[in-house]
Parts: sequence; C-alpha cells; structure tokens
Amino acid sequence: MYDFETRKHALALVSQGDSLNSVSKQTGISRHAIRSWQTRVEPLPRATTECARCCSAPHQPTESAAYVYLLGLYLGDGHIIHYRKHRSPSLSIACGDKWPGLIEAAAKAIRTVFPDNKVCRVRSTGCTYVKMYSKHLPCLFPQHGPGRKHERPITLEPWQQELVDTHPWEFIRGLIHSDGSRITNWTTRVVNGEVKRYEYPRYFFTNTSKDILKLFTDTLDKVGVEWKTTYQSRRAQNISVARRASVALMDTHIGPKY
Repeated sequence: MYDFETRKHALALVSQGDSLNSVSKQTGISRHAIRSWQTRVEPLPRATTECARCCSAPHQPTESAAYVYLLGLYLGDGHIIHYRKHRSPSLSIACGDKWPGLIEAAAKAIRTVFPDNKVCRVRSTGCTYVKMYSKHLPCLFPQHGPGRKHERPITLEPWQQELVDTHPWEFIRGLIHSDGSRITNWTTRVVNGEVKRYEYPRYFFTNTSKDILKLFTDTLDKVGVEWKTTYQSRRAQNISVARRASVALMDTHIGPKY
C-alpha cells in the first residue's frame, strides 16, 4: 500500500515525460501500479467523503461493520475488474435470485461504505450482480489482483484484521451469505422396531481458496463455533457446522439466507 504522496510523485515523473519503465526503476514501484494510478489517484469528482485508505492520513473505514460484511461478500462471491474503457474499476457481488433479501443487503452495504457512488443491479441467468464503480476499490480491497482469488494468496491487512476482530459476526455473515448455506439434514433410525426420521440443521461454507477457508475458520474459532472439514472429490472444500450449540449460536447471529 503506497501513500498518496508517493503516488503523486510517481505520476509527476510520468507527466515530465519519463516512461513507465524509467519511473518504475527509479521508484521501485511496478509499472502495473503506476498505470493504475493514472486513473484512480485523483479524488472522486464532487465527492464529499474522502477515501479512508489513500488520504494523507490513512485510517479505518468509518462504517466499519458494513465494510466487514461487504469484505465477506467480496471474498466469497465478489470480484473487482478494471476495463480500459472505464475510468474506474468496478465491484460486482453475485447474489442468487432465490434470496432477494441478500440482494438488498449487498446493495445497502455498498451504499453505506461508498455513499457517493451509484449502486446498480445487473440481471443474469439465476442471479443478480450488485455493482458499483469507484477509483478507491483497490484501496479498500487490497486483496484484489490478477487472476482468480483461489489462485493467489489472500491475506488481510493489519487494519482489516482489526476490523474483523471487532465485528467477527459481520465477517462470518458476509461469507455465509456469499458462499455458504443453512440446510436441514435428515437421517433414519430404528427405534423399537420402528423406522423414525430425524432432522437437524447445519451450516456449510464452500470455497476453493485455502486462505479464505482459513480466514473463515479462524473467525469461527474466535466466536466459539465448532466446525469440521468435509472433503469432496472436487477442488472446493466444505466447512461444516453441525454441533447443536454451534448451530444455535450461528442462528442467533446469521440465520438462513432470505
């Protein structure tokens, strides 16, 4: 994470006629970073809220609970893309159409964290993408990078970890709402010669990134939720929460998608 003054200095060298290669060698900053700053280093037009991370004195996002929930959504079913034809990168959160409440919750979280940016919804087959554009997305989501999330390391910055520690349930809720579910399992037992059916709820979280899985389980440990890994033939792994007390705790703070 480079501060605002470092970014301005690099761009000043470019504006003087130095090539990206030359500026990169002088400053030790990658060409990719310098190129991206050419479209996102300046303040947003008509913005009333400065970016918490790239301002002259970086600080944590003001709406910390909403940010932590949005971080969980992003790590699960979100992605950031920067097309050359657009001045700013875009954040998209994929939400299944079966859960309209999730679509509303994602839109509300984005509006809370980015009050000066317009939130739109793009419909696709079976899902809705809750989307917005901002030059400061890479500032607030430094996990963004080339390639898929499960193909690159995913770690939280110290300031992000501090927020997750403060709002652990919001982080868990965001991950469950994106890549998790609450289901009802059932089994049968023979009791006194009679077959009886038993039902019990459980939570699942499925992801292909070992780093994101660990962020999820580490946070579960901090709030006292017992979990176990259920392996499958596919690359994705399931984290299961099935103990009665842990499911009750999850129901208190998370509950099923809606």
